[in-house]
Amino acid sequence: MSGTLYLCATPIGNLEDMTLRAIRTLREVDLIAAEDTRNSIKLLNHFEIRTPMTSYHEYNKYEKGRMLVDRMSAGENVALVTDAGTPGISDPGEELVKMCYEAGIEVTSLPGASACVTALTLSGMATRRFAFEAFLPSDKKERADVLDELSRETRTMVLYEAPHRLVRTLELLAGHLGEERRVSVCRELTKRHETVFRSTLGDALSYYKENGPKGECVLVIEGRSREQARSEERARWEDMPVGEHMEVYLSQGMDKKEAMKKVAKDRGVAKREIYQRLVAEE
Repeated sequence: MSGTLYLCATPIGNLEDMTLRAIRTLREVDLIAAEDTRNSIKLLNHFEIRTPMTSYHEYNKYEKGRMLVDRMSAGENVALVTDAGTPGISDPGEELVKMCYEAGIEVTSLPGASACVTALTLSGMATRRFAFEAFLPSDKKERADVLDELSRETRTMVLYEAPHRLVRTLELLAGHLGEERRVSVCRELTKRHETVFRSTLGDALSYYKENGPKGECVLVIEGRSREQARSEERARWEDMPVGEHMEVYLSQGMDKKEAMKKVAKDRGVAKREIYQRLVAEE
């Protein structure tokens, strides 16, 4: 029988957040795959865990992933840990999970600390609907596309950022989302100097230009209001001639009656008014 892959969440700062289940699992598995063995050995030593360890990171995730799958296929159990938090969230763990499923290997996740959820609950922002973006892409074009998408996002947004890039990221966000957009900058989560700086993107940018940030940061940003989104969308349609607006839906295969209904909804008016304006445009 094949073994199992255990995704073991580890503390994001405070060692007391390590779960009893994770400690037991890390002691019982045959091998621990760690994103950074130099970092993880400190955690293992603290909890007196003597299980053998191997590296598994972004630059060896395919080659090492195949080796780990082979060992689990032979019956060994493997635990995956990241530098901090839950494996598979913004790290190469997601690739190993895919490989395990393709090989018919069982995967289970041991819940625990996650910077994304911790920051979200601390932020004071709406938590029912949120979008997790992790780090902004390094590629300039891809980053511009993501920022454009975020500018239209109505859910609360969660981003990660390193301290040395925080000011630049705040500049980009303020430029695309507006300086008045509310943000909570969460730093040093679960640690002694944990802080939540609640302000606007513009004010946060000014503050961190004067006060260099320390420690990993999580940005929680309010989404665009749905009313604002609807208002801007309606304004966009109103700038278009009704006949041209109709053609948008007619070209999709809708009949004239259905297209008129859609156009009326887009513009927030009665269908009769659309008919009258079509006649006038003729």
